[in-house]
Amino acid sequence: MKIKKALCILLILAAVACNNMYAPAAVSASETGDNGGTFSWPEAPETVSGSVILIDADTGAILYQKNPHIKSYPASTTKILTGLLTIENCSMDEIVTFSDEAANSVAYGDASIGTKPGEQYTVEQALYALLLHSANELGYGLAEHVSGSLDAFLELMNERARELGAINTHFANASGLHDDNHYTTAYDMAMIARGCYNNATFVNIDSTYSTYTIPPTNMTDEPRYIRHRHQMLKGRPYYYEYCKGGKTGFTDEAGNTLVTFAEKGDMRLICVCFQSTDTDRYTDTRSLFDWGFANFKKVTASSGSISSLFSDSNYYKSNVFAGNSLRFHLNASTLTIPNDASVNDVTLDIDDNYAASVSDDTYTAHLHFMYGSNTVGAVTLTISSAGNESALGNLPYKNDTAGENAPEAKKELVVSLWVIAAAGIAMLIIAYIFSEIRRTKRRKLYARKKHTWHY
Repeated sequence: MKIKKALCILLILAAVACNNMYAPAAVSASETGDNGGTFSWPEAPETVSGSVILIDADTGAILYQKNPHIKSYPASTTKILTGLLTIENCSMDEIVTFSDEAANSVAYGDASIGTKPGEQYTVEQALYALLLHSANELGYGLAEHVSGSLDAFLELMNERARELGAINTHFANASGLHDDNHYTTAYDMAMIARGCYNNATFVNIDSTYSTYTIPPTNMTDEPRYIRHRHQMLKGRPYYYEYCKGGKTGFTDEAGNTLVTFAEKGDMRLICVCFQSTDTDRYTDTRSLFDWGFANFKKVTASSGSISSLFSDSNYYKSNVFAGNSLRFHLNASTLTIPNDASVNDVTLDIDDNYAASVSDDTYTAHLHFMYGSNTVGAVTLTISSAGNESALGNLPYKNDTAGENAPEAKKELVVSLWVIAAAGIAMLIIAYIFSEIRRTKRRKLYARKKHTWHY
């Protein structure tokens, strides 16, 4: 009886599980892959802004995009890269002395805190004024402090942008004031914002919703009180409880621009809205955040499952691998996929755009983990023709060289949970059958003995 009960319970559980396994997904957008598989993607809300993108800050997954690669003017969202480069190259207690050119770099009506020639701030104070108040002269002054001149800093900006994955961007100043040669895309700005959001010092400054005070300086007797311009932070008109900061922007040519960071549970998202209005950039951002948090999950792909994605056709004999001696370290990786999707459905795609040279002997390439036609994870690879390369992400390797005889990718044995369950059921059925056979034999033997005793 115990075996019968166990068998019945297991069969019921298996039936329930299989029913859930084949239940329709709560999504309305789908596509059919090359192998005949169906890939469902949650239906996103409509947006009004002209160019929009929503990504996962940790995995680089692109959850939503609308005209993400069209040329746009970033306005003051430029300042997030200026701030990041300052943090990466300076100590917070360094003293920044403003030149005549920096102090006088703003025109009437431009965002400013009225810095005077020769005035001094700490790097930390300057960063608060730059990122919260969007003071334009602070961008110029920090650029000179970091690189010695604005031109040298612009070279650093454009190089760092390419390293972060921004391949259709060119910065002509450190603040975002309009220049026809100062442009980017929503996708590129999301890649830059990802680098910012993964810097703890940047987030600590940029997430400040309360008033920050710059005390009197060597040139100004009164303190300056600074508040963040982003209207989704606490105490603002478009308050959103998961907002962790970001950067606003506006010029007549750019329209309203917005970069926003948000965090809920283990999900950290970045939304970029370009070519928008003051209201639409906030409503678009909020609706996309709510949709992203509700419809996606993070999953961990094992080193074996990642390695199995790499093959001659998509990687080992590609331009990015075959001409260089690459050394990669393989770790498990995190991907962002729809709630009802499986990591087993993920494939690999390599970006063939190698035009963005970091320097004369190095360039960058981008690898994308795909769910159907959607990017659910991304890594940026910096490659050196001299063989002194480094991978900015978790990439698998087979050996230190590659060519026509590159080895096949490692394969992973994937054992389905349903196969295990079926095997368990089969074993119980077999055990039950043998038990019944033994019981029948015992009954027959008992009957013969009993018959003998009656005589």
